[in-house]
Amino acid sequence: MTSTALPTAATAPAVSRRADRALWGLQILLALFYGVASAAPKLVAHSSATVTFDAIGWGDWLMCLTGVLELAGAVGLLVPRLVALAALGLVGVMLGAEVFTWVFLDGVNWATPLIAALLGAVAYGRRHTLTVPRRH
Repeated sequence: MTSTALPTAATAPAVSRRADRALWGLQILLALFYGVASAAPKLVAHSSATVTFDAIGWGDWLMCLTGVLELAGAVGLLVPRLVALAALGLVGVMLGAEVFTWVFLDGVNWATPLIAALLGAVAYGRRHTLTVPRRH
């Protein structure tokens, strides 16, 4: 009986050195953006964040949840085994933000699709981290 296992991160095709450096640079920039510019104001209930969430009308719990998800995603972008999963999770957060912007705020934030595309590029470039060996 032969067993086949999914490729592990060690055997998965690696990106070039130049692409790896570019991805790390992008990951660091996105982690700084999500950790400092996006999550922190929500977690300390800064007026720049409360105005938007007050307009939505769902209370502070949604602002805190969003801040926690963004902070977790920012940390995940810096952990090699979690990068792709964190990027995909943040794409989900961005899609939710886009929906809320259209439904509750009657407009679109021009940066949301751009940031989601950058996160998608990170998830694609680090997709080899999503493979898990099969246990027998």
